[in-house]
This record gives sequence, C-alpha cells and structure tokens, in this order.
Amino acid sequence: MLGEFITRLLILVLGYAYPAFECFKTMEKNRVEMHELRFWCQYWVIVAVLTVFERVVDMFMSWLPMYDEMKLALIIYLWYPKTKGTGYIYETLLRPYVSMREPDIDRSLRELHARAWDLALYYWQNCTSLGQTKFFEIVQFISAQFGKVTKANNETADQHLQRLANQPQQKNERHDYTPSAPPLSPPRSSFSLFPKQRKQPPDNRRRPPMSPPPGNAYW
Repeated sequence: MLGEFITRLLILVLGYAYPAFECFKTMEKNRVEMHELRFWCQYWVIVAVLTVFERVVDMFMSWLPMYDEMKLALIIYLWYPKTKGTGYIYETLLRPYVSMREPDIDRSLRELHARAWDLALYYWQNCTSLGQTKFFEIVQFISAQFGKVTKANNETADQHLQRLANQPQQKNERHDYTPSAPPLSPPRSSFSLFPKQRKQPPDNRRRPPMSPPPGNAYW
C-alpha cells in the first residue's frame, strides 16, 4: 500500500509537475526554439492519450506486478534528456495512426462532445432540482425541530408560571414581616454550692411569759 502511494506520488511529480515547469521555462525564454516547443507539445499529447486510456487499461493490467513502476518508467523515458522518447513514440506510433484515421476520430470526438455536453446539462439540471428539493427538505426539518424546541420551552414556561401562581405569596410576607420581641432569656438555675436560707415570716403568736428562775422570786 505504501509502495503504491509513493509510486503515484512520483508519477504526479515527475510526470506532471516537473514537465509543466520545464514547459513554462521554455515558453518564457527570450528566444524560443521551435524544436523545444514541439517537443513539449508532443509530450503533453502523449500524456493526454495515456491518461484517457489509463482507466480502461488499469482494469485489465493493474494485477501485473510492477505495473505502477512501469508507468513511472515510461513517464521518465518520455522527457529524460538522454532518452527523450517523446519524439520516437510520437513519430513512430501516434502520428501515423492519428493521420490515417483523423476524419473518423474527428467525427467521433464531435459526437462524443455533443453527447457529453447534453449529459452534463441533464446532470446539472437534475442535480439542481434535486439540490433544491433537498435544501427545502432540510429547511423544513430545521424549522420543525425549532418549532418543537420553542413549543417545549413555552410549555415549560407556562408550567413554571402556574407553579408560581399556586405557591403562597412569599415575597409579600417577607415585606410585611415585623420583628417580634426578643426571646426571653432562660431562667437561671437555682443550683448553688451555698444555697441561701429563706427568710421565714415573723411569728406573731404570743409567747407564754417566762417563769422566773428558782430562788430569785420577790425579794
């Protein structure tokens, strides 16, 4: 898996990025040589043809070992300065075949272009109508969910107001509250280590006269 990813990354860099930059430098020269422009035009024609047939060929030949590596080697072979296989493949294989069947290829491409354009318009219209339908469905769904949430919040608020109406008016009671007299201090305990003697009421009863002591009566 990692080897396939690295190979495809190298194909993108060495097959597209680097040749595109070299082609850009060639076109931006002060004196552009015709054979260099011709070389890069031939290269991009071959790459375009390979890209068109790549999907079909991959289905039948992707099982071959080192298949991606062979594609990478072919890409490098096309632009490598020592090989420059672009000229050979273009002059030997591509040009004779296309020149021989150019009218048929041109007619087939025009028909394919018209069908592809009609298919693109049909697909765009269907996608637009489908997208509008899905958009309105999403908006309706969001509106329904928002309505449910709003209804639930209103019901909760009504229940809260009803609960407050059923409760006694505690706020008025708090405002009408008058402080009562301070609580009486608890009675002191009568327990003491030295209890006080209670004063007894005076005895008003008459006491009998005291008899004189013996031997002292009436001198």
